Amino acid sequence: MSVVMKPLETYRDDFTFSNSPQAIARFPFPFPEDNYMYSVNIEPATPREPGSVFEHWFDIDEHYVSEMAERARVLERDPDRCLVMPHMALAAWETLEMLMTHLAVDYPEYFSLDRDGDQWHWTNRALGIEQAFTFGDASTLPYEPLEYITRQAQADFALLDQRDGNLFMDAGMVTGPADWSIKFDAGMSFLDWHTPVPGVAHKMGVFERALKYLLNVQVGHPVRRLNWTMTINPRLDTASETFHEWGHERGLVTPENVAKLVHLRVELQFLARLPRSNAELFSIRTYLVSLEELATNPAWACRLHRVLRDLPEALADYKGLTRYRQMAVDWLRQFDPEAKAA
Repeated sequence: MSVVMKPLETYRDDFTFSNSPQAIARFPFPFPEDNYMYSVNIEPATPREPGSVFEHWFDIDEHYVSEMAERARVLERDPDRCLVMPHMALAAWETLEMLMTHLAVDYPEYFSLDRDGDQWHWTNRALGIEQAFTFGDASTLPYEPLEYITRQAQADFALLDQRDGNLFMDAGMVTGPADWSIKFDAGMSFLDWHTPVPGVAHKMGVFERALKYLLNVQVGHPVRRLNWTMTINPRLDTASETFHEWGHERGLVTPENVAKLVHLRVELQFLARLPRSNAELFSIRTYLVSLEELATNPAWACRLHRVLRDLPEALADYKGLTRYRQMAVDWLRQFDPEAKAA
């Protein structure tokens, strides 16, 4: 399916972001059942459903131009959202190679890559970029390799170094996180950055099993999972260090505006082994949909009603939903036949 990119939208201030009916239809709705409990839910990242978010390793959609403009704005204000520890230099080049290769193959109408030994030529028609460079020589690029390519790819990216039987977040480009910070998590191990999850943190066997699985991911056999939370307004950058800019928005929700302000925020998390460095590339692709947009699929609205209604209090608090969850549940109730009949 050919991607039709929308004109520039905003993820802050006037919030002009919205989803077309086509974008809503391919939204990765994360609930296979009427209730939710935290789980690892990792699966092989094999291609699925042409046109879906699962078709390619790296998904590009109608919001591409807008999301790249938002990334540039964040980096202009806070360049440290991209960081690479010295020992991750090879992994950064491998990430550039992986992204360029897949984008050129999967979206040839927008991207192309020509290689002659270490002399490469990259074209990004969506952003009007034409770049000849020497692979392995950062001086031939306008940015360091990780920053260069992730300024042109939707998703946040972390590079995980594998050592001592663990994975460590030693590089990354993170401009749209769900209430965390690459600057705080840099250097942390897999187990360190997962311990805050309530109701799960004390059951470390869950994460130990997940870590064992991820340590054994092989080259060419990536894995993926879905994660979710909710966000007020279609705001991508909900980093911990910008909480003062967006935290108060949770108090702006009213029964009258809940369907427009409250957004389901779903992360398609993808992890692939890099062949030469043996590091792992972890991408976090974020999709946003308002309750109003989501309700154009009544079955989704019905299920989300039940999930939010029955969500354990500790998880609701962890995800930051407590102040407005009941208003969302009350609005979604109209789409649940059983609730309406009660």
